[in-house]
Amino acid sequence: MVDSLSITASAVDPGLLTLPWSTPLADWPSNHIVFLPKGISRHLVRFATLSGRVVAIKETTEEMARREYDMLGNLQRLDAPCVERVAVIAGRTDAAGEPLPAALVTSHLRFSLPYRALFTQVLRPDTATRLVDALALLLVRLHNVGFFWGDVSLSNTLFRRDAGAFAAYLVDAETGELHESGLTAGQRAHDLDVARTNIAGEIMDLEAGGRLEGGVDAIAIADGIMESYHSLWGALTDTETFRSDEIWHITERVHRLNDLGFDIGEMSIDTTRDGTRVSIQPKVVDAGHHQRRLLRLTGLDVEENQARRLLNDLDEYRARVSRLGSDEEMVAHEWLTRVFEPVVKAVPFEYRAKLEPAEVFHQVLEHRWYMSQERGRSVPLAEVLTSYIDDVLQHRRDEATVMGPPTETTGIPVITGELALSGGEEDEVDWRDLV
Repeated sequence: MVDSLSITASAVDPGLLTLPWSTPLADWPSNHIVFLPKGISRHLVRFATLSGRVVAIKETTEEMARREYDMLGNLQRLDAPCVERVAVIAGRTDAAGEPLPAALVTSHLRFSLPYRALFTQVLRPDTATRLVDALALLLVRLHNVGFFWGDVSLSNTLFRRDAGAFAAYLVDAETGELHESGLTAGQRAHDLDVARTNIAGEIMDLEAGGRLEGGVDAIAIADGIMESYHSLWGALTDTETFRSDEIWHITERVHRLNDLGFDIGEMSIDTTRDGTRVSIQPKVVDAGHHQRRLLRLTGLDVEENQARRLLNDLDEYRARVSRLGSDEEMVAHEWLTRVFEPVVKAVPFEYRAKLEPAEVFHQVLEHRWYMSQERGRSVPLAEVLTSYIDDVLQHRRDEATVMGPPTETTGIPVITGELALSGGEEDEVDWRDLV
């Protein structure tokens, strides 16, 4: 019954009115549904097509839907890693006029996967550790802006590949609270304790299902979030004291944070009465140091570790090839057009849903290193590309929107309009032009 609907949306999308809101989500027809892997949820969640993209729809109470919708909006304004809100649908009724649950609609995060979908056979210890490290960094970033999660877990997180590591995104803000004055040590400790307990349970669940490599200690993996979190939090917030003639410690602290991927927006600097000692403490710290630099130089918006890797290649290019001297912006444009873009465009169209462009470029660089080590010489990038596409990329599964396991409904097409690595028409690439 469209007339009774109440739609609160972050942007007007007429396609919202075409979805079958008068039908319980569990009974939606197959032409609206896309079957993607999802984490464990206390609510019914299904993926649907909306105006050529994929969205996640969760049935819940109107109060909870509106609360989570508002919370996601606040987190987005704070630049916290989370899914993008789309709409709240309230006032739903079925054909008989009986009320149906409200629905929260969020965008599907492209190239993201729930932790269970990041492995095909068994979960290896190094993969589990990287997931936990990514979750620890996400928790640090959320706590840094005053967000108390309340239900930290791998299941409530989505992961994207990030140059050999993972980037974590909050996908369920239902239990969260935002505190403008910051979190207490007790609140942060509570989130950490919940995280450790939930992670241990999730890893043990994999073990019970035979999906954990032998010898992996689920408790040790879960405990890893404590060390990773405290190390990061200390780097961001600890007070450091030194002699007044050692002011180089200030620059050193800034560089340490930059290396971790953070920028200092404000720092507290205090001196003793006799002026012999200086204390510094970061007060405002923003994540995304390398992301911002790469975006400024090239317009590429990628994950932090990917940005770091691309910037390293850009710096190497400037030292090795560029004829433009020290003009960083000009060199960046030359690198973008002569190195990065030709690699991306060289990927056959049918493989462009497998990995996002920055991850492809990172893996090509990794592949070049291994080939060069094996052959004892530098291998031309064009040759590396051919080998990577034929021997590695074509054998990967698509990750832009990965199909879930078979269900009772088959033959559901996956949305492909949003999956290409780069938009527009196919471009001809002469690999001989690659550096």
